[in-house]
Amino acid sequence: MAEIKRATGLIVVEVINSNPNGDPDRDSDPRQRIDGRGEISPVSFKRKVRDLVEDKEGPVWKAMQSKLELDSEAFYILESRGRNREKIKKEEMSVNNGQTFLDSLFVKKYWDGRLFGNTFLEEDMNKGTIKTGVAQFGMGISLAKIRVERHTNTNKAGVQEGKNQGMAPLGYRVVSHGVYCMPFFINPSMAHKSGCTATDVELLKHVIPYAYAHNRSAIRPFVEIRHAWYCEHGNPLGSCSDFALIQALTPQYKNDPDVPSSSWEDYEDACGLPEDLAQKVNCLDLLSLS
Repeated sequence: MAEIKRATGLIVVEVINSNPNGDPDRDSDPRQRIDGRGEISPVSFKRKVRDLVEDKEGPVWKAMQSKLELDSEAFYILESRGRNREKIKKEEMSVNNGQTFLDSLFVKKYWDGRLFGNTFLEEDMNKGTIKTGVAQFGMGISLAKIRVERHTNTNKAGVQEGKNQGMAPLGYRVVSHGVYCMPFFINPSMAHKSGCTATDVELLKHVIPYAYAHNRSAIRPFVEIRHAWYCEHGNPLGSCSDFALIQALTPQYKNDPDVPSSSWEDYEDACGLPEDLAQKVNCLDLLSLS
């Protein structure tokens, strides 16, 4: 089995007239911090990656399956919409005599369980339950305050009986422009606990560039990954500081961060690592894998 190497990543996302992540506590307004900066939750991003892998008839999975020679039976999604909790619970408990938990069907079947960890927790499950995984994503935060535009949606066909036209007041809520940075980390120390393999990580690396491009919607038409930096450490314990890598790869906003940006031109892009850091890690932009 190939070795999983420690890695530090940074996804740079540009948002144009779109809602990258709605907040259910605020009528699906784009998520926003108290200081006015925008947020994209780790759960939101991982959902998009899961959906692409789960859609076995979709072009992304078919391309990845061919390129990486993947067995569909080993890449089901545990955190699937409409999942059967009782069925999954039985799978997790079905460890045959003499079989370790990592050799069980449950571990071998669910890609996201091995990679992200298992949040499918029950009090009576056996002690082998995975609680965390190899890949962990941080909160995506915009580099400047965001401006949220709100408009009323209209529907030519009436949504109420007897009316010719329907309206959804303030139903269209988007960020006019923003650049968000989301850090993520690959921790090989968890691999022997979750059953994660180097192939599981490789699939994640190849799918990340398509997370938004193949998950567009009416409210999210233009959310695009500008960079998906992936820095693989030469030392399994870490070759340098995560903070140093993330800081070096983060674009610099040219204006006052209290003033929302209007285009990508408002930022000075990071084109790679300085020489002192580049010598300590193997850094590539995952977009080059697509």
